Amino acid sequence: MSEINIVDAPPGIEGSGFFATNLDKVIGLARSHSLWPLPFATSCCGIEFMATMGSHYDFGRFGAERLSFSPRQADLLMVMGTIAKKMGPVLKQVYLQMAEPRWVIAVGACASSGGIFDTYSVLQGIDEIIPVDVYVPGCPPRPEAILDGFGKIQELVKNESGRRRYSDQYKKMLASYGIE
Repeated sequence: MSEINIVDAPPGIEGSGFFATNLDKVIGLARSHSLWPLPFATSCCGIEFMATMGSHYDFGRFGAERLSFSPRQADLLMVMGTIAKKMGPVLKQVYLQMAEPRWVIAVGACASSGGIFDTYSVLQGIDEIIPVDVYVPGCPPRPEAILDGFGKIQELVKNESGRRRYSDQYKKMLASYGIE
């Protein structure tokens, strides 16, 4: 049998309350609990989002207490409801005005796939004009589903590498949407 030797921790990595990690994990943790959402609500999904912000569901307990109605101060775009094709360029402009890193949630059937409105005037999913990170199903989705979608975004933000946004794959994906 071999003998197991227990060694002391290297200097600087000892003491109570001290742990070692890397910078990407610390930044990811901080970002994931300080998201500033921009609600882009056009229909009934917006009403469900208002219920999510109320005291019963308390969206603020996840670090998103402050809604931002300015794209330059937001990092999470929450698109809720039917998006007409005439509204598409406006939505894309709002997305482009947001600073990197930015994330997008498509809330409800209309934002995700056009919903029941299979007509010439309704955009059949916002992923035709901007990249979407999380889809929340439902017509309209319950506040619990919106909270679950927000949890998925927090998980994505927490685990995202700081260098992903500079990768060739990410630039290629943005180029497929006509975004430089």
